[in-house]
Amino acid sequence: MEVVIVADAEAGGELIAEAMAQLLRRKPDALLGVATGSTPLPVYQALTAKVRSGAVDVSRARIAQLDEYVGLPAEHPESYRSVLRREVLEPLGIPMDAFMGPDGTAEDVQGACEAYDRRLAEAGGVDLQLLGIGTDGHIGFNEPCSSLASRTRIKTLTEQTRVDNARFFDGDIDQVPHHVITQGIGTILEARHLVLLATGEGKADAVAATVEGPVAAVCPASALQLHPHATVVVDEAAAAKLKLADYFRHTYANKPEWQGI
Repeated sequence: MEVVIVADAEAGGELIAEAMAQLLRRKPDALLGVATGSTPLPVYQALTAKVRSGAVDVSRARIAQLDEYVGLPAEHPESYRSVLRREVLEPLGIPMDAFMGPDGTAEDVQGACEAYDRRLAEAGGVDLQLLGIGTDGHIGFNEPCSSLASRTRIKTLTEQTRVDNARFFDGDIDQVPHHVITQGIGTILEARHLVLLATGEGKADAVAATVEGPVAAVCPASALQLHPHATVVVDEAAAAKLKLADYFRHTYANKPEWQGI
C-alpha cells in the first residue's frame, strides 16, 4: 500500500484527478469507479477542470457506482444515482448510457446485487476505484465486520453512518434509509487500482487502522493491504496518527516521477 500525504483536500483532489487523466490517456474507455459524499468532490472538480481545458478526453470513459440506497427512487435528489449525475456525469459531459449502477428500487434486491456484479465483470472490471472512508473504517457501505470476501449485497447501516449521512437529508436522520446496496469488499478488491482519499482529523483513527493496523473485518478498509495496487491519499490532519508518516513522506518524495500513483 502506498501512502501519500498532501497539504490539503485540494492537493489530494488534483493528484487523484491527474492519475485518472493519465489512465484515460492510456485507455480512453476506462471504467472509473466513483464514490459519493463530500470527500471526493475535489477530485471531480479537478478532473472537470482538466476536461474543460482540453487536457484529457472523457468522451469514451465509463462510470461505475459504488453503492446505492435501497428504496429511494432514482430521481430522488439524494439517491446516489442522482448525486453522481449532478457531481460527476454532468460536469464531465458523460452521458447516462456510459453509467452503470445497482437498482436500489428492485423488488428482488438480492437479484439486483448479483446482476450488478455480473455487469461489472462483463464490462471488463473497474480500472480505478475511488474510495472514501467512514469514521469507523467502512468503505462503500461495508460496515465493520463485513466479510473481506463479500460480493455486492444489501447491508443495514449502522446508527453512526446514518448520523453522518443525515447532513444530506436536511439533518433529519429519520429520512436516511436503513438499507443500502454496496459493492462488497471482495468486489472492490477486483478493481485494478484502488485509491482511497481521506481528509480531516475525524478520519485520522480510521486511516491509522487501515494503513498500520492488522487486516481485520472490524476495519473494512484494512482489506486494501491485500491489494497489489492500493494508494491512500491523506491530508495532514487525516495523517496525524500515522506512526510511519515521516517514512511515507520520504518514500513519496523520492519516488520516480514516471511511476505516478
